[in-house]
Amino acid sequence: MAVKPDWLRVKAPQWERVGNVKEILRDLSLNTVCEEASCPNIGECFNAGTATFLIMGPACTRACPYCDIDFEKKPQPLDPTEPTRLAEAVRRLRLNHVVITSVNRDDLPDGGASQFVSCIEAIRAISPDTTIEVLIPDLCGNWDALAGILQARPEVLNHNTETVPSLYRRVRPQGNYERSLEVLRRSRDLAPSVYTKSGIMVGLGETDAEIRQTIQDLRDVDCDILTIGQYLQPSQKHLQVKDFVTPAQFDAWREFGESIGLLQVVASPLTRSSYHAEQVRELMKRYPR
Repeated sequence: MAVKPDWLRVKAPQWERVGNVKEILRDLSLNTVCEEASCPNIGECFNAGTATFLIMGPACTRACPYCDIDFEKKPQPLDPTEPTRLAEAVRRLRLNHVVITSVNRDDLPDGGASQFVSCIEAIRAISPDTTIEVLIPDLCGNWDALAGILQARPEVLNHNTETVPSLYRRVRPQGNYERSLEVLRRSRDLAPSVYTKSGIMVGLGETDAEIRQTIQDLRDVDCDILTIGQYLQPSQKHLQVKDFVTPAQFDAWREFGESIGLLQVVASPLTRSSYHAEQVRELMKRYPR
């Protein structure tokens, strides 16, 4: 088993600020991917008063062996009050930018797309200046459902590729690499003004050449923003880390991605899908649509 290096040390958070965010989330009965997926940046993000909201959860209909979110074949029905409660949290936390993600809900005909739409609409009504990023599942290839989300006009449509094609069977057994690329390609075609984004994790046995090809594949579907981070094993029952990637290697991938036309590549050992996501507001000023 690979030994965790020094560059993966995380600063201890200021628990008073963290506790305040958690208090608001508990008061409104909301889930965050920060907590459910054991994100290493939870202290930094909560201290900044930000959070990535996890809707339709906390149980997922897929059991990906890298993920710390609970699996449940038949999760609870959707809560119609969730969008209103989420919008109230955005107001209380005074968020300039909000990220909304979800578990996979393969039990629903539209994969939960309508709940994303309701959340976007609720936030627009109570906090119209807040920019919105949705980090969506693949919706089982339901392109009408994808179109519905894009019609609600989030500023950013994020869908994670997660890993390289050769590892999909082991890492994402219910996913499909080409389908994930198609989510991003269709998003660009359906809503050219919406910025597209994806994320991949490394340290599961992929090669440098495979990562570069995946970055190229994402650029080929006109993806705008990419995050690359180190996979960390949540528990002994999850996939083991094959290797810990050096910061220099992350820098090389960032430089490669930006050299082929990606607007922004955020790459570091502790980078996660929504890490410093609020920076998109500055990117939108530099590259207006």
